[in-house]
Amino acid sequence: MLRKTLVATATISATLAAFATQAQADGTLDTVKQRGYVQCGVTSGVPGFSVPDEQGNWKGLDVDVCRAVAAAALGDAEKVKYTPLNAKERFTALASGEIDVLSRVTTWTLTRDTQLGINFAGVNYYDGQGFMVKKELGLKSVDELDGATICVQSGTTTELNMADYFRTHGLKHTPVVFDTNEQAATSFDTGRCDAFTTDLSQAYGLRTRMQDPDSVVALPEVISKEPLGPVVRQGDDQWFNIVKWSLNAMINAEELGVTSANVDEMKSSDNPNIKRLLGGEEGLAKGMGIAEDWGYQIVKQVGNYGEAFDRNVGKDSPQKIDRALNNLWNNGGIMYAPPIR
Repeated sequence: MLRKTLVATATISATLAAFATQAQADGTLDTVKQRGYVQCGVTSGVPGFSVPDEQGNWKGLDVDVCRAVAAAALGDAEKVKYTPLNAKERFTALASGEIDVLSRVTTWTLTRDTQLGINFAGVNYYDGQGFMVKKELGLKSVDELDGATICVQSGTTTELNMADYFRTHGLKHTPVVFDTNEQAATSFDTGRCDAFTTDLSQAYGLRTRMQDPDSVVALPEVISKEPLGPVVRQGDDQWFNIVKWSLNAMINAEELGVTSANVDEMKSSDNPNIKRLLGGEEGLAKGMGIAEDWGYQIVKQVGNYGEAFDRNVGKDSPQKIDRALNNLWNNGGIMYAPPIR
């Protein structure tokens, strides 16, 4: 499995690099301004991260990154169009210029960062891979899945992590692969597999769609590190910086206590860090080519990171995922952004 994955990565890297060269002919920000909106690649539907509601409006933690970028670049968080992509399509769509930014529960890894002509702009969710099983089986550990059939999405780090874990622990398994996580979760729910594996954040979201969510539990082991974040093409540092600092602004805003509800009041704050975040110091946005109030627009229209987390995957969402590692660095987690200065 490892050899197959590495060969596949090497095979597509040259193709993606060629796409990226063409896509970089014009600066992404100029293209976005001329077009009038940001084209954002998302999943085909992962609750809490990117999924359309009943009216067709996209919602989720990853969607809010797209909206933040649009607020910074265009002054309007609603100027985004979304392209649903599966795991196999996502990097080609980015490199070819079909999308401007990929914000789609994508794990930051060495090979992706160095061989595909792409740059990760940060981490908006620290995750880890786990396994879901039916409660009635009474399983207490992944070790009890020896010989099991396991539903998994193909073309992902999830598939590779599972192969590595079972091999190093002397366990056997039969992967049953699908193009999307939704297909894998549905097949597990209908009894096609003994277990379902993916990043736990997605697993908890997909569990809410199962026939009897309370009958499905997560085993205790977390077998990988999965730092998830937005991705851009290499070679356009201006756009890279805009996406990177849009996410950083949301994180810094939470740390500084600036919310969508109090941001107008906070504009008059004497705190120099808040003033810089909200555009009170001229020249900070010059290197990005965007308006000085870019940070204000992000917080006013999208909210800070904590607000986005709570409404999409946290305490105010059906998933009710604990902040844990995704809490701020000064509140027991590891979420941390460089300062705006």
